[in-house]
Amino acid sequence: MSVKMGKIKVTQVKSGIKRPQNQKRTLEALGLKKIGQVVEHDTSSSVLGMVNVVKHLVSVEELK
Repeated sequence: MSVKMGKIKVTQVKSGIKRPQNQKRTLEALGLKKIGQVVEHDTSSSVLGMVNVVKHLVSVEELK
């Protein structure tokens, strides 16, 4: 996946309750604590990897 360096907006859309511990910790590492919370991150391979782990719990938008 080739992504130019930019920013992404990550929104939590589903709960982390009853999820494996690694997914809960990944949400926390992204700065997400509750449903509807939005955080912005620089696009990097580490952030994209974290988003990929919890892709079923978040929605992602690329910021222009």
